[in-house]
Amino acid sequence: MRLNRSISLQFMGDWGQANLHRVCGWLAQEMGDRSGQHSRFAIWNGRGGVDAIKAVGRGTVDVALATPAAFARMALDGRGPYKEDPFTFLRALGTVPQWDRLVLAIDAAERIHSFDDLRRRCAALRIATSPDDGVNHVGLAAHKILELAGIAVERWGGRFLEAERPNTCIELIMRGEANAVFHEAIMAPWWRELVETRDIIFVPIESAILDKVERELGWPRATLPPGYFRNLTQPLETLDFSDFLLVVRADMPDDVAELLAFCIAETSKALESQYRHIPPERSPVTYPLTPAGMAKTAIPLHRAAARYYVSKGYIDKP
Repeated sequence: MRLNRSISLQFMGDWGQANLHRVCGWLAQEMGDRSGQHSRFAIWNGRGGVDAIKAVGRGTVDVALATPAAFARMALDGRGPYKEDPFTFLRALGTVPQWDRLVLAIDAAERIHSFDDLRRRCAALRIATSPDDGVNHVGLAAHKILELAGIAVERWGGRFLEAERPNTCIELIMRGEANAVFHEAIMAPWWRELVETRDIIFVPIESAILDKVERELGWPRATLPPGYFRNLTQPLETLDFSDFLLVVRADMPDDVAELLAFCIAETSKALESQYRHIPPERSPVTYPLTPAGMAKTAIPLHRAAARYYVSKGYIDKP
C-alpha cells in the first residue's frame, strides 16, 4: 500500500530520547517509504500527556502519542483536565502496548503498609512524583488519588519532591532526599535497582479510591502480581498505566489514516526488533506486537483505520 501523492505530517512524541519518539520515528520512516517523493515528516518534542492530546485536538500536530492510553477518554467525555475544553472528535489509529502500573513505594523504615498508615503518618513523608501541572498524567493521578484518600501531605507537614521523569524521582529516593516514590515505568531498570538495594514497601491503593477514579474519570484499576519485584509478596491493587495511544482527529484524510493503519499493523516488526534484546516483561514496549492487539484502542478508531483492520480480520466491525 502506498500514496500516490506527497504529504506533510507532524508527529508529537516525548522529550526526545524515549519510546514515544521511537514510535514516531518508526511510523515517519514507514510512511515516507510509501508516500510521494516530496513528503515531509516532523517530530515535535512533547510529554505524552495532556499536551499530546490537546495538540491533536487543536490541530497543532497530526499524530501524537499519549500514555496511559485510557486517560485519553477524558478528552472525549470532557472530564478532568478537559472539563472546559473537550475534544469529542479525537480518534485513534492504534495502540503500542506497554504493560505498566502506577505504584506507591515507601522506605520500609517508615513502617507504612496502607493508606490508613499514610493518613496517620504522612507528616514524615517526602514523596517523589511528577508535578500536577495540567500536563503530566503521573502527577495528575498521584495527586488525585492522595486527595481522594484524604491524605493531605503538605498540609500535615510532609512534602512533595517533584520531577518530570520516573528515573529522576527514583534517584531522589536512592539518594535519601525522598523516602517514598509514586510513579510508573515499573519495567525500567532504575526500579529494579531501587528494590534490590533498598528495603521498600509497596502500598496498595484503597479499593474505594480505585472504584471512584474508574467511575468518574475512566482510569482502570489493575494488579501487580507478587514476585514482580523482589519484596512484593502479595498482589498489589493499583492503577493501570499501560499502553501508548496513537491519537488523531476524525478529519484526518482517509487515505493517510489508512496508510498509517497499514504501517502499524504490517510493519511492526521494525519497531519490535528494537526491543527484543529485553525480556518482554521488562521491555518498555511489550512484545510480541500483533495487529489484533495494536488495533484495540481506548477511544474509537478513525473510520479509515477501522475499515482497514476489519478488512484484514484483525478486529470485528467496530
